[in-house]
Amino acid sequence: MAKGIRDKVAILGMGCSKFGEHWDKDAPDLMVDAFEEALVDAGIERGQIEAAWLGTAIEEQHVGKSGVPLAAALRLPYIPVTRVENYCATGTEAFRGACYAVASGAVDIALALGVEKLKDTGYGGLPQRTRGSVNDLFWANISAPGSFAQLAAAYRAKFGTGAEDLKRAMAHISVKSHDNGARNPKAHLRNRITEETAINAPMIAEPLGLFDCCGVSDGAACAIVTTPDIARGLGKNPLIAVKALQLSVSNGEEMQHGRWDGSHFATTRVAAKRAYDEAGIDKPRDQLSMFEVHDCFSVTELVTMEDLFVSEQGSAVTDVLDGFYDADGKVPCQIDGGLKCFGHPIGASGLRMLYEMYLQLSGRAGERQRPDPVFGLTHNLGGFPSSNVSSVTIIGQYGA
Repeated sequence: MAKGIRDKVAILGMGCSKFGEHWDKDAPDLMVDAFEEALVDAGIERGQIEAAWLGTAIEEQHVGKSGVPLAAALRLPYIPVTRVENYCATGTEAFRGACYAVASGAVDIALALGVEKLKDTGYGGLPQRTRGSVNDLFWANISAPGSFAQLAAAYRAKFGTGAEDLKRAMAHISVKSHDNGARNPKAHLRNRITEETAINAPMIAEPLGLFDCCGVSDGAACAIVTTPDIARGLGKNPLIAVKALQLSVSNGEEMQHGRWDGSHFATTRVAAKRAYDEAGIDKPRDQLSMFEVHDCFSVTELVTMEDLFVSEQGSAVTDVLDGFYDADGKVPCQIDGGLKCFGHPIGASGLRMLYEMYLQLSGRAGERQRPDPVFGLTHNLGGFPSSNVSSVTIIGQYGA
């Protein structure tokens, strides 16, 4: 019977470029930035890496469709390199491939790297694709802000949440992310804002204002993984292990059946339940130390905390306004600034989230450091509320 990969894989090293508008760098430059930090952190030579996974989502704009750009940029020693893509869960998908390779015994040391270089493509947001995408002419008039605004409307309707209460909660989330990002030297946006600024910002798609939306960034993040025995032999202390890695993909029911009311993400609930079972966690609100979730919009973060079974259904607004998820709250969320302020280079985002969890668990997060963290959870959501992919990853102290 399958038992998952709990404590079968350890993180040997991680690295992350600064996120932002890198007009003077291309994708290989960003890959090298993240990789060199990870390699030094891991304490190994590049020749010891036996397989690699490259995650990038909008590959037509910068690296192309194969794994060759990663091998060339990093001068990897003729090892297998697999390129993967899974919407906004792309970076986590690369991490999943590397972890499964190590857990299976196929390799001893594997690399996962995610990258996206989009700011100089000429598009204000994400580039359009000509076919085979959620942005093609089949859904010619859909937009991400419009779709997630419908999530907010459905949530209000289901729980009877007042428009002003929801707006205040979303503003609190945005202010929190900006405060956290201001303490992160690698974050794209490091400006603090007030709730008044967030509430009175130009409207993008009601009720989502300008500060409720994340932007697009350039960046790369990297992880090197191995077995706990090898990591221990290389002197890794504390030993940070993978506790769970789960992925859930919409099968069409949300769009084709009346069971889904538009107020939550079915895939996140499924992935969370599987991840908690794999990690041996039965009280996430009490056992998890911190979260990095897919805050593409402030309302998405709010709803996700219920879909992860941390806030009770309909109570996330209260938890947010009470400061439960603040940097100094019971369980911080987006302590590095999140997608909103650290940035959202699609292929790198999942690994960027893990980078912060890894730093926190290693006691190396600087002024953002939380006291004695044990477990960290990351969550990615790709696509639209009605059709998406969700990933949930849990890492923590080995043996915990």
